[in-house]
Amino acid sequence: MLELRSPTLSDELAFRAAVAEFKLHDPEWHFAFHFTEATDFSAYVERVRNQTKGKDLGDFVSNTYLIAVVGNKVVGRVSLRHELNAFLSKKGGHIGYGVVPSERRRGYAKEILRQTLPIAKELGLTRVLLTCDDDNIASARTIERNGGILEGIVSDESESPAVFRRYWINL
Repeated sequence: MLELRSPTLSDELAFRAAVAEFKLHDPEWHFAFHFTEATDFSAYVERVRNQTKGKDLGDFVSNTYLIAVVGNKVVGRVSLRHELNAFLSKKGGHIGYGVVPSERRRGYAKEILRQTLPIAKELGLTRVLLTCDDDNIASARTIERNGGILEGIVSDESESPAVFRRYWINL
């Protein structure tokens, strides 16, 4: 059973393993923002907790960062942005999630998103924006199966990738 929760100090080895797997198989995608092999894990856990409270944001908006755990393994993560800035309003949206490459095709993305939606509602959001690459059929299906309504497909050569889908989910 998948548990979606804040990272704790006891998650360090499993978290680092998830970060390393993403770095190896999908190096362009950030499993953990501003996290490297040299990052002090306890400081990172504190930082993501502070960001939920609107502190230590840097160039981020207030957000809730949660890990998806099955047994003792970190199988994914989600970032729930409490608000949108100009970039997130265009691409990125309120919710960004990912599943560790070795754990894909097991329904974890769908479950991560399903569990995130009530949290977004508790924050006072009435609808959330999600985006995905146009060719990411698995992500599009995950969003649609959780109530996502396609707003449109955007083509913007200044973005990478240049074509992406925008969805809204009413809460």
